Amino acid sequence: MKCHKQMINVFQQKYNCLIANLKAKVRLIKVESYTLANVYQHKRTPWYAKLSIIITLGYLLSPIDLIPDCIPILGYLDDLIIVPLLILFSIKLIPIDILEQCRQQAQKQLNTNQNKPKKTSWWFALLIVLFYIIIFRYLIIWLRKKTSD
Repeated sequence: MKCHKQMINVFQQKYNCLIANLKAKVRLIKVESYTLANVYQHKRTPWYAKLSIIITLGYLLSPIDLIPDCIPILGYLDDLIIVPLLILFSIKLIPIDILEQCRQQAQKQLNTNQNKPKKTSWWFALLIVLFYIIIFRYLIIWLRKKTSD
């Protein structure tokens, strides 16, 4: 019985450690997302970094994934691999001084926003869905032209 309780305690400690690590990583992704939004608005950010940020934030905020979340394991691996890689790629394109300044600004924003109620940005979600509809429409038109030739 004592051995059983020790096993439960070990499992509980490992579980708590895993949850704490996941929360820290989610917080880091949230800070980096805010940082990228601030970098995009910065005047000295190069155009290629802004383009990468648009792609990254668009994918991050998009309700549509490359691999749907309903597919077991693979759907979540998509979010666990692609999003951090896009963020990392975008960060590599940003000058260090701009990045540090915007990271501090993002940290301040997150600290002040924790106590405020969150607003839903339906217009932004609508904009993303509209973007995908336009892309799919042009893709269908292109495919029809290719098959009719």
